[in-house]
Amino acid sequence: MDRNILRALLQDAGLSAGALGRRFDLSQPATWRRIKRLEQGGVIKGRRLRLNAEALGFGVTVFLGVKLARKGQVSLEDFERAVSAIPEVQTVEHVLGLYDYRLRVVARDLPDFERVLRRRIMTLPGAGDVEANVLLSEERLPGPIG
Repeated sequence: MDRNILRALLQDAGLSAGALGRRFDLSQPATWRRIKRLEQGGVIKGRRLRLNAEALGFGVTVFLGVKLARKGQVSLEDFERAVSAIPEVQTVEHVLGLYDYRLRVVARDLPDFERVLRRRIMTLPGAGDVEANVLLSEERLPGPIG
């Protein structure tokens, strides 16, 4: 039953315990207790509001791979703090592989992205090589629940 509730919440995180209970033939209090238990157990980490970046005027999304230029001379925390202060950067992921970080960056258009890249990202402490991949389309999938 918990997995069914999780699948439903992945489709619409705003569903109430009452609506979920009606869908799965549970009472509202029983459904609420299940959701709370999943939250307290760390299975549900929170609920997010997803904004449509394009509708807000940000028509370009770029994934950047960033390799730090001077490992050991700049702390990861300093880089993360600096890059997180850039409003156009939506996500910062420390990764293993060719690049040290993967960033999701939004911009109004390609010239705006170039401005963000040159004036903000490339001037960060420790920023070295970057690789840009422009998002063409996106489909969000719920992923495995088990």
